[in-house]
Order: sequence, then structure tokens, then C-alpha cells
Amino acid sequence: MSEARTAVAQARRIVVKVGSSSLTGPGGQLDEARLGALVDVLGEARVGGREVLLVTSGSIAAGIGPLGLGARPTNLELQQAAASVGQGKLVHAYTVAFARYGLTVGQVLLTADDMVRRAHYGNARRALESLLALGVVPIINENDTVATDEIRFGDNDRLAALVATAVRADALVLLTDVDALYTAAPDSPGARRISEVRGADDLHGIDISRRGSAVGTGGMITKIEAASLATASGVRVVLAGAHDAARAVAGEDVGTLFHPTGKAETTRLQWLADAAKTRGGIVLDDGAVRALRGRQASLLAAGVVEIRGDFEAGEPVDLLALDGALVARGFAGFSSDEADRMKGLSTEALGEVLGEAYARELIHIDHLVVL
Repeated sequence: MSEARTAVAQARRIVVKVGSSSLTGPGGQLDEARLGALVDVLGEARVGGREVLLVTSGSIAAGIGPLGLGARPTNLELQQAAASVGQGKLVHAYTVAFARYGLTVGQVLLTADDMVRRAHYGNARRALESLLALGVVPIINENDTVATDEIRFGDNDRLAALVATAVRADALVLLTDVDALYTAAPDSPGARRISEVRGADDLHGIDISRRGSAVGTGGMITKIEAASLATASGVRVVLAGAHDAARAVAGEDVGTLFHPTGKAETTRLQWLADAAKTRGGIVLDDGAVRALRGRQASLLAAGVVEIRGDFEAGEPVDLLALDGALVARGFAGFSSDEADRMKGLSTEALGEVLGEAYARELIHIDHLVVL
């Protein structure tokens, strides 16, 4: 077993995400036998001393049967109705299945808005930590009943990655109906399984455009994006078929292992880099861009050429190069109105023109993250 796979096998805290297609039968309805098989894997891991968080799709699929629908609805209102009916059925099935191992589950419903608003993000993280401390298995799902087109995660892949970074998981396992990442569509002649991915260069020339199943909403693209997000925060990711869940969690050579490309930041900076909904932008001159990227310095007003949008002090903002490229994100030290008056002035000039309260950095180095 490789060192990276061993690290997955020894992961103390693990987030597992399962898609709708892995929990449903041929008719698109919830298959409780498949759900039970997954719980057997996770229940044994939890009883064995590992902390497990499950990010599950399936609420809409679980509502298809009770509502007499022939297939997954495409209309948003019907999706919300199916989720409302199916969520209770889904959680009940998990409650019964985990009870076989003497484990209690806790339902956590999230929307994208919960992960882009700083206060909501912190509340979600603390709630998950509390559940884990109490020995509860969090069952996390997107809140499809109130979600709108603008705040959909996309088959929970990105949600799982954000959860993994928020709780500083040691590993994230993405379970799907495809057993790994391949060099081409798995049913194509000559397609080969990619065992490990160490960085973006390993993905060059690989076709990941195929959509997910008719029951799910995700595809390989959403899974690659989720893996990139999690690995950038130091989390190992395994993409594997749901039928290989036990082997994936045990660190065996199945699926595709994505190596960490970054390291865990503080939770506050993780949120800023991965999930924050910024309120405006600050355009920097070339010198300021070099200072941030090279020396990782604080942002000084002298290097600012333009203020975009309306924001207050303490709100997250994008830091942009002259060509519009995103360089960094930070928590503004001043409002947009104040920053507009400060732009282009040296620290000494700020004190002379605007007063000593303004004679400091626009964004302190501790309050920004270079992307």
C-alpha cells in the first residue's frame, strides 16, 4: 500500500459523499439495500474509532416514488416538492440503518448561501463539530426544498469538498457510479484508469465532459472541481465507485487518489479562499500584484488603481490585476468609499491628507489569502 493510500486508511476524520445514482434502483427510486450496504461500511468505520461525516444526495430521488413521478423532475418546483417528501424518507432509512451499529445520526441541511456567508459558514462548522464530539454521524444534504437555481451546489460534490475543508477532514471519499477517473470515457477502447493525480498537469488531455446519470445532477467535471478544491486545502481525495466503498475507505488501490496540492489554512482563510461571496473588488497595479504574489505583503493603498462595488470594512473583497485576473481575496480594512479616497496614496500621504486613522495598510497580510 502506498504512503498516500495508507494515509487514507489511517484518516481519523473522513467525509464520504454518495450520489443519487448510487442509492437508487433502475426505476430511479431509493434502493434501501444499496443504502444499507453503504451504511455497513461507514458504521464499521465509526465503530472502529473513525469520525465519519456523510454528504448524501437522494432526497429528490426518494420522493419520486411516493409522488408517483416517472422520473426525476426537471422543473424546479417539482424538484423542491420531491425533496420535501423524500428527505424524511431518506433520513429515516439512514436512521434505521445506522441504528444497527448503535449509532445516532443528525440531519444537517445546507444551501450554498450557508457556505458563502461568513457567519453561516462558522455556524455550520460549529454545528458539525458539536455533532462529532457527541458521537453522532452527521447526514448532510443540500436543502433542495428551498434551494433555487442560483444556489445549487451540483450533486453535492462541491458541498462535500467545502464540508471537508471546514471540518479539516483527513480524507474525502467521493462515491459515484463510475469507479475511477479514466484517460477517456470508461467504455471507450483503450481507456485506462488513472490511479493517482498529483496536480493539474496529470489531467491534461483527459475527457471529463461526460454528464452524470439521469437521476443525479453531477458529472465528472463537478467531481474534479471538488477534488481540486479539497486538495488545495490539504485534504486527500479518493474518487471511487460506490461498490468499492469499503476498499476506498480502507486505502486499497481502487478509484483515483488525488494528492494534496496545498496545506490546511486557518478555517477563516479557507472560507475566504473557497467559499466567500465577495462584496466588491480592488484593482491593483503591477507592483502591488508582485508584492502580494512574491513577498506576500499587506496591501497598501499606494498600489490600488480602482475600487469596484460597494462594501463595508470587514467584508470580503476580490483583489484583481489590471487585466481582471483574480490575485487574492481579503477582508477589507476600510469601506469602499474610504478605499476610493485612499487609493494611490502612500501611507505617509494618507496620514497627512485623511488623518492618522488612515495611515495604515488597506488590507493586512493576516486578513488576505493569495490564490
